Amino acid sequence: MGRTARSAYELADIGIVPSRRTRSSSDISIGWQIDAYRFDIPLITQPTDAIVSPAVAAAVGAVGGLGVLDGEGLWARHADPQKVIDELLERAAAADDPDEIIAQIQRIYAEPVSVDLLTEAIRTLRDGGGTVSVRLSPQNAASLAGPAIAAGVELLVIQGTIISAEHVQANGTALNLKSFIADLDVPVVVGGCSDYKTATHLMRTGAAGVIVGTGHGNTTTTDEVLGIAVPMATAIADAAAARRSYLDETGGRYVHVIAAGGIESSADIAKAIACGADAVMLGEPLTWAAQVPAAGWYWPTTAAHPVLPRGFAAPVGPADVPLEQLLLGPAIGADGRTNLFGALRRAMAKAGYSDLKEFQKVGLTIRA
Repeated sequence: MGRTARSAYELADIGIVPSRRTRSSSDISIGWQIDAYRFDIPLITQPTDAIVSPAVAAAVGAVGGLGVLDGEGLWARHADPQKVIDELLERAAAADDPDEIIAQIQRIYAEPVSVDLLTEAIRTLRDGGGTVSVRLSPQNAASLAGPAIAAGVELLVIQGTIISAEHVQANGTALNLKSFIADLDVPVVVGGCSDYKTATHLMRTGAAGVIVGTGHGNTTTTDEVLGIAVPMATAIADAAAARRSYLDETGGRYVHVIAAGGIESSADIAKAIACGADAVMLGEPLTWAAQVPAAGWYWPTTAAHPVLPRGFAAPVGPADVPLEQLLLGPAIGADGRTNLFGALRRAMAKAGYSDLKEFQKVGLTIRA
């Protein structure tokens, strides 16, 4: 009594309903454009060191996606980050207690961010070709965005577990995203958020894209630690509704919705787009790629929090599939773990839609 709660749905709770027509998959476009940057597939990588190095970010760009490097990760903290990751995995394999691994992760991320190392990593990423993108936290965006953009960042991601239009810091000052974004010369993607109201506020900051979701997956414990959990199908649909309202409010300004979390298979990618997402941010599914730095292990950025870690490191994928094959096929097996975007193309063809914007109108069912 006195309280109400919504029914909400995960991607696994819904299904896609084909229309009266079908198409050839060769006639389907899954291209995606945000601001001036166009991509062949609607993919952004989760900015975690477990899956993204400058080399991997460049490789993702080469196959048509957007690789996002963690601007506060190991490549900005250690001169030889791959050696640090290899040593972490050796200790993790020998550890009896998962808490020991968390302690090791906290230790290697305790090194301060070096602007010089960050600049070097961005230059390496820039030399690899493709769109240069890094992620910064709301806490450090004000101090690091300038050097990052000067080094060559073309698209900035400001991402936390939950982010608001105005981030108040402990000293009483605030990062006001609206004024902050207005002063930058590059487009900004912000997130995450999980509801209509917050998505609307983030869109009003001038962001080019809004990340929806807390990035939850098998190695993320935000729900267990903070109790924050909004099922992804509902969160995406709410943000898409905010996008429509904001489009009317501004007379035509379109803000992209990027789904992050709860996506484990190619079916989840298709359903995220069907719920209204323009692109997906993938983390754990990319541990299948042979090129990833952590050899199939995965940890979210929140696992390194010095006082309240909200994730852990664990082996997730086999790390034995070439990245291009993982994303574009041919598939290995019939479980939806490979040829992730070839499957999206085929789902759109079976449902009769020719591009991503059209596919956002596809019929949906809820599984009882």
